[in-house]
Amino acid sequence: MSGRDSRFSAGVTLLGGGKSCGQDIEESLTLAPNLIGVDGGADRALELGLSMKLVSGDFDSISKATRAALDPDIMIETPDQNRTDFDKALDLADAPVILCVGFTGKRMDHQLACYSVLVRQAKRPAILIGDEDICFHLSHDVTLDLAKGTRLSLFPMAQVVATATGLRWPVEALEFAPWGQIGTSNEVTNGPVRLSAESDGLLVILPRDCLHDVVRVLWQGDPAHCP
Repeated sequence: MSGRDSRFSAGVTLLGGGKSCGQDIEESLTLAPNLIGVDGGADRALELGLSMKLVSGDFDSISKATRAALDPDIMIETPDQNRTDFDKALDLADAPVILCVGFTGKRMDHQLACYSVLVRQAKRPAILIGDEDICFHLSHDVTLDLAKGTRLSLFPMAQVVATATGLRWPVEALEFAPWGQIGTSNEVTNGPVRLSAESDGLLVILPRDCLHDVVRVLWQGDPAHCP
């Protein structure tokens, strides 16, 4: 199985070589059970005794021992240095939802590159999972039933006009830009929260415990199979 043309009917977890904890990985696999190791993330997967559907990357971070231990048929080497391993792994993750663990918490440049990829791959239902927060790209209108007081940030990676209801500080056809208006540290006042953007480029950042809510609104498969 090469996996290059496969469609995963259940969610996919991408495991990168950045900072990750066992709890995040375990929860992600409960929600999105198909595991793809991304370069050095394959070492972490084997360390935890996890089975991978695929391993992707330019393989500059994966150990020789891990390469030797894995079935060559699941290894998809992508040496293109003009794209990040995260970007290339998303090409393989054709799934209802994609949970991304091990891509934050270490190098700042790597983390910024991941935010850029969320916009580049705007139609992928991908969620970056960090220690305290999760982040996703607002690719379509969403409605979230969040508790009053929940912190919600909107951060633009491009010039984009957005509207949000149910927040403490109003967002009504407001123009955001990385060099201008941003929307960090807003707060839910009454639900549900409705978010929309007129074009690609707006990231939504929420506390880690909102993961299940976000999975439900981003899910692109049969709703009956949504965890």
